Amino acid sequence: MKLLRFGEAGQEKPGIIDTDGTIRDVSSLVADFSPETISPLMLGTLTRADFSSLPEVPADTRLGSPISRTGHFLAIGLNYADHAAESGMPIPAEPIIFSKAPNSLSGPNDDVIIPRGSVKSDWEVELAIVIGERCHYVEEDQALSMILGYALCNDVSEREFQAERGGQWIKGKSAPTFGPLGPWLVTRDEIDDPQNLDMFLDVNGERCQTGNTKTMIFTVAHIVSYVSQFMALEPGDIITTGTPPGVGMGMKPQRFLKAGDEMRLGIAGLGEQRQKVVAA
Repeated sequence: MKLLRFGEAGQEKPGIIDTDGTIRDVSSLVADFSPETISPLMLGTLTRADFSSLPEVPADTRLGSPISRTGHFLAIGLNYADHAAESGMPIPAEPIIFSKAPNSLSGPNDDVIIPRGSVKSDWEVELAIVIGERCHYVEEDQALSMILGYALCNDVSEREFQAERGGQWIKGKSAPTFGPLGPWLVTRDEIDDPQNLDMFLDVNGERCQTGNTKTMIFTVAHIVSYVSQFMALEPGDIITTGTPPGVGMGMKPQRFLKAGDEMRLGIAGLGEQRQKVVAA
C-alpha cells in the first residue's frame, strides 16, 4: 500500500492510493498515521477495507509528510563511497549516525526555507526507512521485518552549520522544512529489493544527482540492525540512509541553494517531490 496524509499543514488526514491511482480518505478507519497508530494491526485493517467506498480526495490536494511526526529522525552519513570521495572524507568503517530535529519533517512539495545566516544550503536525495515495530538488538537477517515501509527523503543540509561551526552535524540538518518526506510511505511488501532503486535529483531542471541504492556501503538491513545495537527503535522512527554523489558541496566550483531555486527528486517506486526554495 501507499500511505499518505493530505490537507492543510497541521490539519492533515490519512489517505491511501487506490489501485487506479485515486487518493482515498481513510480517516474513518484510522485516526492518523502516527507513532501511536502504525502497526501490523492497522495495516490489516486497511488491507481488508473496500477503498472504492471511501471518499475520493482531489488530486491537487496538498500532501503532508506521510507520518504525522517521528520520535527519532536519524540519518546515515557518507553511505555511498563516491559521495564520501566528493566530500573529501574516507569511506567509513561503520555507519555514521547523526540526527535531524524531528520537527524538520515537512511535506514532499512544501517550500524549503533557507535559514537565517545560511550561505551553504544543499540538497541530498535519499531512501528513508520508517520503522513499524519496536526493535532493540535485532539481528540483520530479521531487520527488514521491523520496517513498516520506505519513503523518498530530501536530507536538506546547511554545510557551514554542519561542518564549520563546531559541534554535531545536527546543527546543519535540522532547520524547519529540512526533512521533506513522501509523497507516500510505500509498505515493505511493495518493495522487492530496497538495494536496487534508481534515484535522481534536479536543481532548476539540471540533473545533479543520479544513483542507485545498490551502491550503498551499508545495506538497509545492516543499518537497522546496527542502529538497534545502540538504541531501541520505535514505530514511526525514520532513518534516512545516505545520498549518492552530485551534492552542491561536491561540485567544482561549489554550488548552493538560493531563493527561487526549484528541486525535483525521485526514487523508483516511491514517487517524486518538488520544492521551491524561499528565504527565511
